[in-house]
Amino acid sequence: MSDTQNNPTQAELDAIEAEADAILEADAADASDLAPLDQVIAERDEWKDRALRAVAEMENIKRRAETQSNDARAYAIQRFAKDLLAVADNLERGIQAAPKDAGDAAAALVTGMELTQKSLLSAFEANNLRRVAPEPGEAFDPHFHQAMMEQPSETVQGGQVIQTLQPGYALFGRTLRPAMVVVAAKGSGAKSAAAAYAPAETTGGAFDGKA
Repeated sequence: MSDTQNNPTQAELDAIEAEADAILEADAADASDLAPLDQVIAERDEWKDRALRAVAEMENIKRRAETQSNDARAYAIQRFAKDLLAVADNLERGIQAAPKDAGDAAAALVTGMELTQKSLLSAFEANNLRRVAPEPGEAFDPHFHQAMMEQPSETVQGGQVIQTLQPGYALFGRTLRPAMVVVAAKGSGAKSAAAAYAPAETTGGAFDGKA
């Protein structure tokens, strides 16, 4: 076989090179066609990020405005609300001091006082002034309760409220006056009281008469 048949001619080499150049030019053209699309995608991502940041900022502004509005309202009625607490306290003391076996006239008076108290508390609630009077067994909350004393209890677990001495009030979720309470001492509770009086357990084994 001749060398001409084994080796490509110059014309064939030129043709192969021209074909390779054409392929490279086509790839470059495709890449240049995709460049505007990549730019559009980048701009879209940038505007999307800006939009998300703007939404987050608006939410923060909205929350700050609500907080400032609530603070302004609370400050405006705080002094007036504190003055009303004395009225509510006196009304409750009057109801508690009323005789339980009163006659018809006295009973009607007590009923009227109770209805007045209910109406007053409803007006408080309508203006975001909430009465705080924890029941026995509720957990002590230092944000709304003030421990006046601590004592052991057989029915209430340690750290829970035994009794409310004076109800408190919260204005817009913030303590206007803490509830004065009695708190169960550490180790209180039915289980601990039962354990204190439980007989000691024996540790010896059964007696074997054959030993």
